[in-house]
Amino acid sequence: MAEAARGPAEGEGRTTVAIITRNRRESLVRTLDRLAALPERPPVLVVDNGSTDGTGEAVRRHPGGARLLSPGRNTGALGRNLAARRATTPYVAFSDDDSWWEPGALKSAEALFATHPKLGLLASRVLVHPTGEPDPLNRVLAASPLPGRADLPGTPVLGFLGCAAVVRRSAFLDAGGYHGLLFFGAEETLLAYDLTAAGWGVVYEPTLVAHHGPEPGERPGRTVAVLRNALLTAWLRRPLPVALRETARLTRGWARGRPGAGPALRQALARLPAALRGRRKLPPWVESQIRLLESAPPNGDDR
Repeated sequence: MAEAARGPAEGEGRTTVAIITRNRRESLVRTLDRLAALPERPPVLVVDNGSTDGTGEAVRRHPGGARLLSPGRNTGALGRNLAARRATTPYVAFSDDDSWWEPGALKSAEALFATHPKLGLLASRVLVHPTGEPDPLNRVLAASPLPGRADLPGTPVLGFLGCAAVVRRSAFLDAGGYHGLLFFGAEETLLAYDLTAAGWGVVYEPTLVAHHGPEPGERPGRTVAVLRNALLTAWLRRPLPVALRETARLTRGWARGRPGAGPALRQALARLPAALRGRRKLPPWVESQIRLLESAPPNGDDR
């Protein structure tokens, strides 16, 4: 794997910003511009997932001093694991090539981690660029029915947006990071489960703000990946009746012509032997939290 380094030494900051990207050079450069302008001056690691559009050279030439990691293939969300392993700071903030952090957000996150030793992951409030409208996920996370904890800030959750979260590096790595079987698409849920099962707090903290400027429309293949990974997550961590129920649900969706259900089911079944080999049931108290979330009505106001 090739690596290029420019600019200040990474150890100068307490939070590294990690970006995964593939063939989105122009968007990535705009994001690097914004990150370089932050008052925190965070070190930045860019994992190039096999780009063919000159992304690597653009990172090398960028004056912000980002480090380039080139695994030579598309690693999907596992690129975030690679960046976290290479980081030398105690905290890692994840961005994508179309997301960036509000000035001061990373410093606030560092203070929260320092104050709350059991805090593992902070999910931020996300504003959609260029309108500044709140991302609908904000409202979902803010409405989480999970009980608050005196030793944690924010609202406990079991999900987050991968391009707008900050982790305690040691907790992220101890939990195994993102699971290799999922690759990409709703991969955050399994990580939230594993962090929680390991005793780390996963919370939504609306005072932290990230910006997200996705291209209009859905990325090709995303619906299939999300459906596939939801089923694989059930087989990897949930009780057998739940996994069977979710398999039946996706099968019914395929029979009824639900978009993406057929390919998702085929891909999940192809990965099922590996999922069974890596199956590890969650502690009962975590499963109880999942069931509480599943039974809660979809409501709540954005904060």
